[in-house]
This record gives sequence, structure tokens and C-alpha cells, in this order.
Amino acid sequence: MENNLTSTAVQQQQGRTLLLFLVVVGYIVTFITAARGTAQFSVVQVVVGVLFGVVYLILGMFDLEIFGHFQASAGNISFFTIQCALVLGIGLTLGPGGNWLIGLPLAGIAVDRLAPRWRWLVYVGLLAAIILPIAYYSTWEAAFTNTLIISTAILFVVIFSQIRVNEQQARIKAEDLAKQLEAANRRLTKYASQAEELAATQERNRLAREIHDNLGHFLTIVNVQIEAAKVTFESDPGRALDALNKAQELAKKGLNSVRESVAALRVSPIDNRPLGDAIAELVEESQSSGIPIHFSVTGESRSIETRSALALYRAAQEGLTNIRKHSHASRVDIELDFSLNDKVRLVVRDDGVGAADTSGGFGLIGIRERVQMLGGEFKVELQPNQGFCFEVTLPDEGGEGL
Repeated sequence: MENNLTSTAVQQQQGRTLLLFLVVVGYIVTFITAARGTAQFSVVQVVVGVLFGVVYLILGMFDLEIFGHFQASAGNISFFTIQCALVLGIGLTLGPGGNWLIGLPLAGIAVDRLAPRWRWLVYVGLLAAIILPIAYYSTWEAAFTNTLIISTAILFVVIFSQIRVNEQQARIKAEDLAKQLEAANRRLTKYASQAEELAATQERNRLAREIHDNLGHFLTIVNVQIEAAKVTFESDPGRALDALNKAQELAKKGLNSVRESVAALRVSPIDNRPLGDAIAELVEESQSSGIPIHFSVTGESRSIETRSALALYRAAQEGLTNIRKHSHASRVDIELDFSLNDKVRLVVRDDGVGAADTSGGFGLIGIRERVQMLGGEFKVELQPNQGFCFEVTLPDEGGEGL
């Protein structure tokens, strides 16, 4: 919207400059034509003719301020009627030499403001205002000849003005469509996030049902075996022991099933805590391997979008895993950088053996895919025997996160 207003203001200024230029040139042509002809003008005629031009120029440059308090239709009728009358007055008082130049901008203004059927009234009125002084000072034959010439000039002005209006409307429409597309993309991203959360919730509910069903099944059978052992404990100890062994075996199977389901239901490692704290816990766990790890946070820690926070956490986790497995490093540095307003950056660097390439590393491929899905950047710096470094930069658009 602001761009549209700026463009409109620039066009209005350009239109006013062109109007001023044509009026000045029109008067120069008028006076030159009068000087070379036989017509003689009194001082009163010159003053009145110039006064008409001044009024015409003022109305043309400040018409919106002057007629703005009128209704649109009444303002347009008043504006074009007065302006055509002034063009006629200039031609009758000073001669028809340059009044056609003075009047031509009215055709372009009509294209800007009026519907096509109403523009013809302005074209006819403007043509009459230009041709009548020619008939008055010359002959009707000369007036007819000039009618064809002036009509062509008006036609060219109308065509070029219409092209400009079409271009402006197309640009405005394109800007509106771009804004609508941007808004649609934001909504789509939001809906995708909601769909992801819904899918996760549905999966957790499914696993919860499985826990309930499996655990209930196992516990029911275990209870039956224990009851059987109690009944046969005195009369048949061997059968009772067999029932207890079966109950124990079933209890182990049930426990394993519960563990698997619980592992699948584990909440995100970054839930309900800042990203810096989650990575610091990773660092503390990794230091048990004996590698000194220095973790730092640059800038003021802030809440970021949940998917971005999880991607950065997984990147740090994968980096530390690779360091423990492959690097043989004596020092590791991890930096979480909040210093940029619209980005968050994670750097993991070690002084280990490095590598010639990263082919075959599914962990790094996974990091790259996560980062690309979020519109971020993933960079790797590696050379044999000179350590390993990767950098993840993600856009930070705010919103709920950690």
C-alpha cells in the first residue's frame, strides 16, 4: 500500500510538471504566432489571456485540493467544464496559436479519472475549445483541416495515457497478488505446522492405546497364572512353579513392550526449556567421554520457533556423536549465536583428524535436509588432519518456541 501511494505521488508530480511545461510552451507558441500574424491584441486582451492561463494552470496542478470536497461526479464535471472554457477563452483572446498545446493534457487527465463513455464528452469539448478560435480568426475550411490534425493529437495522447493507466493497474494488481501469495504461504506454513502437531498427537494416542491394550493383555494373563499358582501351590508345587515362571516371562514381555511404546512417546528434548539449556545438557553428557567441550551462547538468548529449535538441537547432538565416534579430538567448541535479529546460528568445531569428504554420513545428510526444509543454510569446513567444523543458520521469524 505504501509503495502504491508513493508511486501515485510521483506520477502526480510528473503530471504537474508536464502540464506546466505545455502551458509555458503553448503561450510561447501563441505569442510567436501572434507576432508573425496580422492580429493586434490590446493590453486588456493580453492580461485576460494570461490570467486565463494562470487559472487554468492552478486548477490543473491543484485540482484535487480545490475540488476534493465535492462529490466525484460533480468535481469532475466542474473541473473539465471550467478547463475547456479556459482553453476556449485563451484561444479567443490571444489567438489559436498554442492553445491546442495548453489543452492536450485534459485528454490524458480524462483517461485517468473518467469511465470510457464519459471521456468522449471531454474529447469533444476540448476539440471544440481548440477549433472554434481557429474558425473565429481564420476560415471554416482552415478549422476543418485543423480538426483532423488536432483530433489525431488528442488520439495519441489518449492512447499513451491508456497504456500508462493499464501498466499502473497491472503493477498494482501484481503487487496485490504478491501480498496475497505471501499471506497464503504464511497460512500454509502455519497449517503445515498444525498438521504436523496433529499427526504427532494422533500417533501418541495410538501408542497410548497400544500400551493400554498390550499391558492389559499381559497383566490379565499374569494375574491368571499367579492365581493358578496360588491354587496349586500346596497340592502341586511343580505346577505352581511353572505358572509363576510363565507369569514372570509374560511380565518381562509386557515390560519390554511398555519400554518400546514409552520410547516412542518420549516428548521432544527441547520441550519446556530454553534451547541453550538443552544443548548444555548434551554437552555435559558428552564430556563423560573425556573430550573437553566448550559451549558458549552469543547474544541475548530468546524464544525461537519450535521446529527451528529442534533442528538446532539435533544438529548439535549429531555433531557430538560424530566427534565421539570419529574425530579423536582434544577440544570441541560449540557456539549458539543469537546476535542476529532475524537468524539463529549454531557452530560445532573440533581439532580432530578431520575428513576428506562427508560422503556416506547419513547424520549430516539428515541435518542438511532439516535445515533446507526450514529455509536455512548448512555449511561444512573440513580438511584431513585439520579438524572438522559445520555451521547451521536458520531464519528466526519469532513465534512460539524455545
